[in-house]
Amino acid sequence: MATRHDTAAPPSKEGGAAPGRPSADAVSPEAAKKRARLSRRWQRDMRWSPYAFVSPFFLLFVAFGLFPLIYTGWASLHTVELTAPTDMSWAGLRNYTRIFDDDFFWNAAKNTLTIGIISTVPQLLMAMGIAHILNYKLRASTFYRVAMLAPYATSIAAASLVFVLLFGRDYGMINWALGAVGIDNIDWQNDKWPSQIAVSSIIIWRWTGYNALIYLAAMQAIPQDLYESAALDGANRWQQFIHVTLPSLRPTILFTVVVSTIGASQVFGEPLLFDANKGASGGAEHQFQTLGLYLYEQGWVNQHLGRASAIAWTMFLILIVIGIVNYVISRRLRASS
Repeated sequence: MATRHDTAAPPSKEGGAAPGRPSADAVSPEAAKKRARLSRRWQRDMRWSPYAFVSPFFLLFVAFGLFPLIYTGWASLHTVELTAPTDMSWAGLRNYTRIFDDDFFWNAAKNTLTIGIISTVPQLLMAMGIAHILNYKLRASTFYRVAMLAPYATSIAAASLVFVLLFGRDYGMINWALGAVGIDNIDWQNDKWPSQIAVSSIIIWRWTGYNALIYLAAMQAIPQDLYESAALDGANRWQQFIHVTLPSLRPTILFTVVVSTIGASQVFGEPLLFDANKGASGGAEHQFQTLGLYLYEQGWVNQHLGRASAIAWTMFLILIVIGIVNYVISRRLRASS
């Protein structure tokens, strides 16, 4: 009987290339060079593109921030006038010693401090209270949050002019309301403390809503478990605010205090427009002249650019001190938490 022998096809090599598909070894030299070139381009893009994205900020900062800062510091060491800004004569530290010996400088520094305290403390307290109210579920809460930003978006000039009318001595609404309860008219522009209170009220009106939204965002980030635990322990809403909300808001409160302090040290538009007749003098007796107005008066009214540059650098050093204090306090808060 004849036997049948089946002829099987030879097995393909394991891992061999599929029929009709070129293997990696079959790539042409031109394609390999193109692939290597694209790889190098991709590596360069991944390495240098982040620097290209952030370079516009640094270019603008160097042109409009760093260079004016250095040039102002150089001008503060020279005697230079606004009429001839390129003619400089070396003065050393004489501009600094002159402003420190000037009573108007210390008056402006004191006014800046008092206006800053009068405006910052009520502003942040009111912002905290408004944020605490908005943190609960209210009808039309989005409307109230948008309304909080309306004063911040309003022009300083427009707001100041409205407040000038409100604080008018003879026909202002504030004096009319005070007269209704038997208080005589107050000369808000010419008396020292009333004028500073009036200027501070403009600042409070503009910035309270802004800080309220910052506090509101921080309050909404507090875990609800903390409030539920406090409620189970019998704490009412006021006790929850004292023992849960305020400790959780310490970094945010520190941030708003520092930012408000920096803003108060640079107050310029509100006192300038509050009494447009007196301009940079800050009232007939400089009763609400701030450091910003004093700088403007020395540089653009008296035309002493060297002296104005020294004032600007003095204000810059004050801000550095504020920043150092903020850093020390924040470190201690982190260490205690």
